[in-house]
Amino acid sequence: MTNLRILATASTIALLAGGASSQTLSVLIDEAPESAAMMEALTAAYSAANDGVSFDIEIRPGGGAGDNVVKTRLATQEMADIFGYNTGSLFQALNPTNTLLPLNDIPNAGNVLDSFKTVVSDADGNFYGVPFRAAMGGGIFYNRAIYDELGLSVPLTWDDFIANAQAAQEAGYTGVIQTYGSTWTSQLFVLGDFFNVLAAEPDFAERYTANDAKYATSPAAMRGFEMAQQVHDLGLLNRDFGAATFEDGMEMVATGEGAHYPMLTFAIGQVATNLPDDLPNLGFFAIPGTEAEPNGLTTWMLDAVYVAATTQHPEIATDFVNWLATPEACDIITEAVGVTGPYLVSGCELPDDIPQAVADMMPYFETEGGTAPALEFLSPVKGPNLEHFLVEVGTGIRSAADAAALYDQDVEKQAQQLGLPGWN
Repeated sequence: MTNLRILATASTIALLAGGASSQTLSVLIDEAPESAAMMEALTAAYSAANDGVSFDIEIRPGGGAGDNVVKTRLATQEMADIFGYNTGSLFQALNPTNTLLPLNDIPNAGNVLDSFKTVVSDADGNFYGVPFRAAMGGGIFYNRAIYDELGLSVPLTWDDFIANAQAAQEAGYTGVIQTYGSTWTSQLFVLGDFFNVLAAEPDFAERYTANDAKYATSPAAMRGFEMAQQVHDLGLLNRDFGAATFEDGMEMVATGEGAHYPMLTFAIGQVATNLPDDLPNLGFFAIPGTEAEPNGLTTWMLDAVYVAATTQHPEIATDFVNWLATPEACDIITEAVGVTGPYLVSGCELPDDIPQAVADMMPYFETEGGTAPALEFLSPVKGPNLEHFLVEVGTGIRSAADAAALYDQDVEKQAQQLGLPGWN
């Protein structure tokens, strides 16, 4: 039996009928509909194969509010038995050595790709999470029907992208969709442009970690802030950009109300689940740079599932997480939300009939030098208020230059908390 609870209301909804349970594990995941769909399917399958085990799924907010929930729960030792959360720099901020159970000895540890283990490991080499999603890219979804109607081509430069957005706007469509009602979505132009930052400054991550590079003083790093300002200043946004949510954005680009939506590719599952008839019209491309070459995709190692050190059910919790690192679990995820990208577990294969947006993404992964990790996987430095500064930029309240300077100040506290050299 699986229960789903919304954190804001603490209400409990029975999702599957079943008998009494001898062990009920609590699970905390983010508010994305795909997260609930995947976790419900996974826990239902595990319960069916393990008599007496049930799960109580609780939903937390996304973005900074969700980060605070996770950190507070861990700090007060009130964390769920199992929880989903980011990898990379945000994972490091959880003090994993003290708050999580290491997974080095689970039987399926060898199934987890080493590239993923590196973003869920502590300084001693212990790893703590297994993949909850496929790998993803940060770029721009586009509506293929609009592109066909207007005779547009996938842009390889930022100027070409702006020209396409203006053509769509002139034809009566929204040129660029933004959804600042879900504040975390404001970050895509900055975070998703990091491939281009590395192309211009290959050592930016190292210098940034050492406090020798700043967003406000790096022309390449500043471009993401400037992108957010430009699409607003040119009047390319949907009228409700300040209130629209992530779900609204994906619906708008999939149904053809808008031409472009900067977003992470995990969101393909949102359309596959809720708007399957519109999925063929959803395309994807990387955020283009100032020049056509190099052209590549900024990639993320997506959320992991962790076991809290305070769990009262360590054996069953780690067994469940161990089972997630199997092709069987990958197949269940595919059935629940469709294919959103390549899996990071050995033996997991993609079906032949993948969505067009996934097909658009795969050549970046298959081309040497076609991808680069997001900054949060190369540096532990990430401030908590980036999304709020970018909402201000995207709504015309603050300039790109001011926001970049404020964000450079924002990261100092986290860097000092982590004890990084050069930040005291």
